[in-house]
Amino acid sequence: MSTELILGGARSGKSTLALQRAQASGKAVTFIATAHAGDAEMAARIEQHRAERPTHWALVEEPVALAEALLQHAAPQRCLLVDCLTLWLSNLLSDEHFDNQRFVSQRDALLQTLPQLPGQLIMVSNEVGLGITPLGEVSRRFVDEAGRLHQQLATLCHRVTFIAAGLPLTLKPQCPEGTDSG
Repeated sequence: MSTELILGGARSGKSTLALQRAQASGKAVTFIATAHAGDAEMAARIEQHRAERPTHWALVEEPVALAEALLQHAAPQRCLLVDCLTLWLSNLLSDEHFDNQRFVSQRDALLQTLPQLPGQLIMVSNEVGLGITPLGEVSRRFVDEAGRLHQQLATLCHRVTFIAAGLPLTLKPQCPEGTDSG
């Protein structure tokens, strides 16, 4: 398994970079979407993203059980592209019936699943820790959990890229196959 985490702010170019990397993989691509349309504006965003992807890519829509979706769809000659982890995290944390045990279970399942997956995995996430500390409890928890998740994923991933203004900055380079990734 080759894993990459692509981080950046809103409209930084992270999804575009992820699409390019998936296309360049030479593998069959399965796009795993974590968003769900809660309103008309979000539905329009989802349609825009759908229009930017090649039509021959497989699509899996999974807002919560991400580790399960990864296990189900990973294969040696397949590239999985998850867009995006912050929406997935938001789905877990902002549910009106928030359940901390469910959150911890889903997060831990993702972290435990990554090292055992075959093929290639590209994950996109918003870096939200560069701004001010949010005022609300839920917002602070979201920023804290996103930061912790990104740190844990960065340890597990072979390559980590930060992108701003469409310019990628390699934080952790892809190591050659069969070598320690850090």
